[in-house]
Order: sequence, then C-alpha cells, then structure tokens
Amino acid sequence: MATQNSPTQSTAAVQAQTHLPQVTEPRNQGMDLDMDWVRRVQANPSAIERRAASLPARRSVKKAHQAAWLLRAITCIDLTTLSGDDTARRVERLCAKARQPVAQALLKSLGMGPITVGAVCVYHEMIPAARAALAGTNIPIAAVSTGFPAGLSPLELRIREIEMSVEAGASEIDIVISRRHVLSGDWQALYDEMRAFRAACGEAHVKAILATGELGSLRNVARASLVCMMAGADFIKTSTGKESVNATLPVSLGMIRAIRDYYEKTGIRVGYKPAGGISKAKDAITYLAMMKEELGDRWTQPDLFRFGASSLLNDIERQLEHFMTGSYSAGYRHASS
Repeated sequence: MATQNSPTQSTAAVQAQTHLPQVTEPRNQGMDLDMDWVRRVQANPSAIERRAASLPARRSVKKAHQAAWLLRAITCIDLTTLSGDDTARRVERLCAKARQPVAQALLKSLGMGPITVGAVCVYHEMIPAARAALAGTNIPIAAVSTGFPAGLSPLELRIREIEMSVEAGASEIDIVISRRHVLSGDWQALYDEMRAFRAACGEAHVKAILATGELGSLRNVARASLVCMMAGADFIKTSTGKESVNATLPVSLGMIRAIRDYYEKTGIRVGYKPAGGISKAKDAITYLAMMKEELGDRWTQPDLFRFGASSLLNDIERQLEHFMTGSYSAGYRHASS
C-alpha cells in the first residue's frame, strides 16, 4: 500500500469489495481440538515487546501515501456505540456517518469516489434502528452478544442472545469468551463454548473477543486465539473496550502470529480486530503496517481486518483535511454521533 502513487490507486480495490467478512474467502469451518498443538504454543514476551516497540518508530508514511493508508483504515472501521445511554437517534447518527464517513468535497479533492466504514457495531436492542438507517447499503450490522462484556450469563441465554441478534438482522456477531476457561487452562471447555457460539451464528460471521487484558499472559492469549480458530471463529478480537487494558501492539503481534500459524496449517484465513484505545490516525497506520508485514497485504482488507473504534474516524478525517488544506479543523466538525 505504501508503494502506491496516489490515494486513489491505493484504495481502488477496496472500493470494489463488499465489506461482509470472508465473502471472498472460504469460511473457517474449524477443526478438531488439537491439544498437542495448543500445548506447543509459547510466547517470548521480551522479543514480542521489542518487535512491537519498533513498529511505530520504523514505519512512517507521509503525504499521499499517508492519505492512502488512512482511506484504507476508514474502510476497516467497525464504527461503534456501546454505551448504556444509547438511543435510536444516536444510532441513526452513527449510521449516517458510516454511510458517508468523509465529506464528499474532501473525497473529491482526494480523487476518491464514495467509501463506507466496514460495519456498524451496536447492542442487540439497537439492531432495528441500525437496520433501518443502513437500508440500501451493504454495510453490515455487528451486534455484541453472549453477555457482553463480562460473558458470565448462563450459556443457554448467551446462545439464545446470538440467535435473536441474527434473527433481528445482524450479519456479524461479536461474542465474548469465558475468561475463566483460559485462566484455568480448560481448553476443551473454551473450544466447546466457541463451537456452540459458532453454530448459533448460522450464516452470520462470528468475532471471538478474548478480553486479552484479563488473560494473564501472552502465552494464554496465543493459545486462546488458536483454540477459538480451531472452533470456527471467523475473526479473533482483542477486547470489549471495557477492560482496563485493551488493544496493544504486543498482544496484537501474538494474535496475528497465531493467525499466521493457523493459515499455514489449514489454508484458511481468519480475520483480526483490535478494539479499544485506538483513537489516533497514526495508530491506525501502525496497525495496518503490522498486518502488512506479518501477514501480507491481503490482511489489510476490510473482510479480514477491522478496527473496533468510536473516535478513530474523527481523527482520520482531520488528518485527511490537513493533508489537503495544510490546516487542522476543530474536532467537533467531525463528530460521529
């Protein structure tokens, strides 16, 4: 992407793609739980942290190249509102921003046609409002489920919650795993739970939220990532956004290397979604660069990579405007809800 000559050239392929995850890829059907493989998974925290620390320092793109990466980042955003005071009107405003994330005049000056975000992510109760507001688009509705964010409600209720969200119109389901299975090393229980969630999703695609800030170690993160993929997760995701520690570069490295190992063994591409705490355009570029270096350009497309974010889009739009005008606009001019 950084080798392209213009933002238009860099994002032309993205514009032509649908956003629904995995539609151009075989869906991850999962596999039997391979405990020998799970036990072999290790993580070297010091090496991972050194590699992660080097990414922001070494990867700097400027001018037209930066604008191209930022346009790509927009198409990979799951524009999110997950607040206790969410209303239908707030969701409608969010969906309006999802449909037109960047002002038309700014896109025109960049030589771009229309683009959208990757999805809109809401609670189950807000699905009808999102569905109405997104009518006529191909923007998916992602619903958080399974007792989000703690994941501690009874299993049968969590499964029924998934089914209800799919029935209501969600085409992506962001589930939360039971952290206790990871912390106690009960990988069979985690696998069985994830398989049940995957089955309940039916045709809807499932993102497994690991809540990595609560898993205790990078090795646990890597093993949980692998087990969820074995159980059929279409995406693995860092966080609910409600933990004290959300997406970080070291955690992301551990997860995407698990994705790489799974792909090398099975030939199936699983998506990745960092969520929580990613609010600056420069961070979005760092994550995209990491995906490109570790997994290749294919994993920088919206069907295999998403940001879980609410304010990231605002800063990206400000940076694009600065690229075109040389001046920063006030943040309130780009509010999303």
